Amino acid sequence: MIDPDRHLNIGSLIFDGIDQIDLTGPFEVLARIPNSTYRLYGKTDGMIRDVKGLRISPDGAIADAPQLDVLHIPGGFGQEVLMEDQEVLGWISQQAEGAHSIFSVCTGALICGAAGLLKRRRATTHWASFHLLPYFGAFPVDERVVVDGNWVFAAGVTAGIDGALRLVAELRGDAAAQAIQLSMVYAPEPPFDAGTPASAPPEIVAAMRESVSAITAQREATARKVAERLAVSASASL
Repeated sequence: MIDPDRHLNIGSLIFDGIDQIDLTGPFEVLARIPNSTYRLYGKTDGMIRDVKGLRISPDGAIADAPQLDVLHIPGGFGQEVLMEDQEVLGWISQQAEGAHSIFSVCTGALICGAAGLLKRRRATTHWASFHLLPYFGAFPVDERVVVDGNWVFAAGVTAGIDGALRLVAELRGDAAAQAIQLSMVYAPEPPFDAGTPASAPPEIVAAMRESVSAITAQREATARKVAERLAVSASASL
């Protein structure tokens, strides 16, 4: 736990094609951390659109960001564009080196992997991309939230809320995280037990896998290229 008197600078990367709940779910939690400042950073200071068209404005460009205590990397279909963007990947690497905590949500893990930051780390990501983690040298862990040292990984989308609460506990203690959870009335009672491939009906799983097959294939092709660039043997991480 960090000294509560120490002010925390928290920042999230945003980009076109982000999945907004990878951002806004954690934002709802992290923005409530006592004695902290939360900012959004884009490659430029221009407005972006999420994967469904929601417009989001950054507080500034990554070049203007201070050293962050907490770096949050969300995911979304737009992740693909960043996988070979050396300016963004370099910024992530630089920020991660000086940050107290790095928080990856969903396919944000693939972006971190492309920056060379997942080698020999226990990690998770969205179920549709989970099998790609070894291409980045990571050890896949099939859990909703995975903690590896100063890294917190959330499996996907709504898991970002759980991961953010876990991160708050790491930063400010359990009581602070519990107070935030209570203020959010975060006590989910979903009408169906279909939130993972293991619990959803097989026909639903098959249909969903088919619906994301194109982006999954694209992500795998990109992951293979990154693995070659990073000289990573995917089999060594399995």
